Amino acid sequence: MSAELLNELREALGPSQVLTGGDLSAWELDWRKRWRGKALAVVRPASTAETAQVVRTCAAHRVAIVPQGGNTGLVGGGVPDASGGQVLLSLSRLNRVRAIDRANLTMTVDAGCVLQAVQQAAAEAGLLFPLSLAAEGSCTIGGNLATNAGGTQVLRYGNARELCLGLEVVTAQGEVWDGLAGLRKDNTGYDLRNLFIGSEGTLGIITGATLKLFPRPAAELTALASCERLDRCVSLLGLAQARLGPALTGFEVMSAYSLALVRRHFPQLHQPLAAAPWTALLQMSDGDGEAAARSRFEALLEAALEQGLIGDAAVAESLAQASALWHLREAIPLAQSEEGPNVKHDIALPVSAIPDFVERTDAALLAAFPGARLVNFGHLGDGNLHYNLQCPAGESEAEFLERNEAAINRIVYDAVQARGGSFSAEHGIGALKRDELAQRKPAVAVRMMRSIKQALDPLGVMNPGRVV
Repeated sequence: MSAELLNELREALGPSQVLTGGDLSAWELDWRKRWRGKALAVVRPASTAETAQVVRTCAAHRVAIVPQGGNTGLVGGGVPDASGGQVLLSLSRLNRVRAIDRANLTMTVDAGCVLQAVQQAAAEAGLLFPLSLAAEGSCTIGGNLATNAGGTQVLRYGNARELCLGLEVVTAQGEVWDGLAGLRKDNTGYDLRNLFIGSEGTLGIITGATLKLFPRPAAELTALASCERLDRCVSLLGLAQARLGPALTGFEVMSAYSLALVRRHFPQLHQPLAAAPWTALLQMSDGDGEAAARSRFEALLEAALEQGLIGDAAVAESLAQASALWHLREAIPLAQSEEGPNVKHDIALPVSAIPDFVERTDAALLAAFPGARLVNFGHLGDGNLHYNLQCPAGESEAEFLERNEAAINRIVYDAVQARGGSFSAEHGIGALKRDELAQRKPAVAVRMMRSIKQALDPLGVMNPGRVV
């Protein structure tokens, strides 16, 4: 059966695009190196038609398909299981920018386009595609949409869902749904686009997308500000929203320990402010000229100083300096990785609940696991924290995680749930959080999800074992 399937796939794609031997770790090992699987084959179609043929062939043989973009996911949703019986479908060769419509402010791209390439194509057209995240040099737009990625500019522009006007999808039966029309109003039945966005390849395979573009801002300003308490960061956010309105593009927070990790592992990255319990990173993007925007931005920081919300601030004087400030924030996950394995939490809470959550949950974790190191940072502007824990210094990370990860998750997720939050804000569910979803999502919601899965993928060949 497997030999017959592989022969049919080779006939459809060519032998060089059906990989079964050699080192396949680039596809079988996830970015965190926590999930390693074994694929029956790695297949690399070059078009939507070839993708549909792969799906029809696998469905005929009742063989499961695991779609993969840039393999930068954090929840084990894009690598095969260990059975050796699943086909890994890489979308990396679907990487064309199909069209840019300047008048409609849209761009249509293949799903395998790397996010940074999409940003660059928009910039070359004099426009902006605002989705931005640390993995943008490797992640693909199809993966971004399949997980409804967030990133650093959600505060102004929204998640990937809000940046997408249309999709092209290969269904579980190998049919192609062309929903790429770049319409902002289309009330013709169920919203199929939003059904596939965030579904992590469990309902169908996204092969193309029509994305929203925006005029490029005339001025961009970035600053760091130090705060003694997290509730003052929340107050600073409120002040910035009142003073800047929609010009406030990003608002990040970083704990002292998270920046200390960056200082330890990347000492070449200059940190312009003295260490403080919390550091906020603010970005303003405006249509006004540089001088007018800078005046508003600096007036905000002066008001924050006068009100005692911040202790010090540093404003970038150039694009290079602004990039360096953002690099500090983006280096935190890399510094964590250098420090060793850790327990990651990608949580969402009402912004107003975050200071109390952090204070009480920090205390609960340190009482249960003395010496644990808390690495807390993220997108305060939209209520999304990356609330992570590394084992006490000197202990074996692997042994600590094996013994304690479930208990750590329980403390964190119980605290999140008690405050009306979500245990997955932007990373998705994948395999890592599937059991949490079944336990913590309302039963009626889980039943509806399973009904949708059964209706669209009755054979269960689309990324099984993920989400539901």
